[in-house]
Amino acid sequence: MLTYLTRRLVSLILSLAVASVVIFLAIEVVPGDPAAYMLGMNAQPDTVAALRAELGLDQGRLARYATWVTGMLGGDFGTSYTYRTPVAGMIADRLWVSLPLTLYALALAVLMALPAGILAAARRGRGADMGVLAATQVGIAVPNFWFAMLLVLGFAITWRLFPSGGFPGWDDPLQALRALTLPAVALALPQAAILTRVLRSSLIDTLGEDYIRTARAKGLSPFQALWRHGLRNALIPVLTLIGLQFSFLLAGAIIIEQVFYLPGLGRLIFQAIGQRDLIVVESTVMLLVFAVIAVTFLTDLAYAVADPRLRRRR
Repeated sequence: MLTYLTRRLVSLILSLAVASVVIFLAIEVVPGDPAAYMLGMNAQPDTVAALRAELGLDQGRLARYATWVTGMLGGDFGTSYTYRTPVAGMIADRLWVSLPLTLYALALAVLMALPAGILAAARRGRGADMGVLAATQVGIAVPNFWFAMLLVLGFAITWRLFPSGGFPGWDDPLQALRALTLPAVALALPQAAILTRVLRSSLIDTLGEDYIRTARAKGLSPFQALWRHGLRNALIPVLTLIGLQFSFLLAGAIIIEQVFYLPGLGRLIFQAIGQRDLIVVESTVMLLVFAVIAVTFLTDLAYAVADPRLRRRR
């Protein structure tokens, strides 16, 4: 187990190193000089040069990359070019919006997918199964930002049940959850559709196992055998997908946060790109990449604990 863990840790570190290089180089090729953007079109060249020196932009790319990476390893994500505040503090403030939104959306997706997937598998080939499959196809095909605008139109503007945007903070948890409800539903819909299909397929495969036939022979109905004996084994690929969806939701809510004007990580990245605040973009994207890689690593580790055969295969 120790050898397997060491190999996975080395793979994680190498992945992060490659990701940091790709992120830095990709953002470096973005057109526009942050110093010139901050000072405006009529700024004098010497003023722009002085600001570039102050921000460290006059250094070579290799030096800037080394400074950025060593700073992150020490917990220093740099200082925002635009707001002149530590990037770590800005990320922490936005994380208190993005992380609860991600968990809320994931919880809604699971709550929708579990009964739908079980129902579809238990009624395979019947009307209920066909209805669930049709609904999941729509859920996958509909863009979540378009669905988000429909939610705003219906539940915020027409019926006034939820706010249409903004975030009041966590001083009043109930109001905070109300503000996150519509964005969470918009994010959860396609994820619930994918989870439902995966769970249905996994349950159908499980129904053909010997222990399910034995349970049926003992007098259990198809639904009872599915619920008592099949669901636990069918959840393994679903749990893997949930881990991947957590990473996707945390990193991929930029458009939804824009629709609902939520001050989360996605909106922070969007604004930083527009302001040419490169250090904010680099550090925030790197943090999200770390979250994705870390979740994948923990999933692999959990599989290795549950199934010792995987330690010998890798």
